[in-house]
Amino acid sequence: MSQARLMDGTALARRIVEDTAERATGLTERTGTTPCLATVLVGEDPASVTYVRMKQNRCRKAGIASRHVELPAATTTEELVGTLQELSADPAVHGILLQHPMGAHIDERAAFEAIAPEKDVDGVTFASFATMSFGLPGFVSCTPGGIMRLLDEYDVEPSGKRAVIVGRSAILGKPAGMLLLARDATVTYCHSRTADLSAAVREADIVVAAVGRPKLITGQDIKPGAVVIDAGYNPGNIGDVDFDSAVERASLITPVPGGVGPMTIATLLEQTVEAAARQLGSVR
Repeated sequence: MSQARLMDGTALARRIVEDTAERATGLTERTGTTPCLATVLVGEDPASVTYVRMKQNRCRKAGIASRHVELPAATTTEELVGTLQELSADPAVHGILLQHPMGAHIDERAAFEAIAPEKDVDGVTFASFATMSFGLPGFVSCTPGGIMRLLDEYDVEPSGKRAVIVGRSAILGKPAGMLLLARDATVTYCHSRTADLSAAVREADIVVAAVGRPKLITGQDIKPGAVVIDAGYNPGNIGDVDFDSAVERASLITPVPGGVGPMTIATLLEQTVEAAARQLGSVR
């Protein structure tokens, strides 16, 4: 069997950002208001600082204004909730991104729920999960949303396929499964307590690895011809899938980096402009 084709998230993300920039420019011209994304960072985790800076740079390229709020590591849940409520009430802010993870002392769910659903462009609130699950208008979690766009780009039709999600986080694993279910895939969630994980993965036509353990899934776990989406990111640019062995078995596979990562940011920017258009009453 020949090696898998690479699913180029970088190229697709570039096209999405170009389209988003064009839409942002048009929206600004029509309304006199530039779409604005507020990013909130608690503490000074180096990876988070870098990631937020990257998002701000991408905002500029997409014609989106960015407002960054830095809070000290000792910030309490109550203080963070207050900041997010203020941003939610500010008409000049159209989207809000709370960078995670936060300190262990913060109630992450309480913080997420302080974000107004109409500004939840990262798709992290209960409201966003519900609308996503029921196929109603709202905002999807960015990484799962980007994964679905990649599948569409490479003509992968989930209907009737067996999809295995390895990971059950509230902003990646769970919503990815719901989006695939909405497209008529038969979805199995696997996690740290799954008995014989390899056997479960070998049944999958579509594998989404999103557990945060480097090279957890190897080529021998992959059904020949399966589509492999590696949404894991570990130190050293290593995914959750052992790429070198999986590429010999899969039909399509995402690289790390350059696969899912760029799609996450592109989806965030696209949803920020959509949020601004809705709030400004200029949806097209």
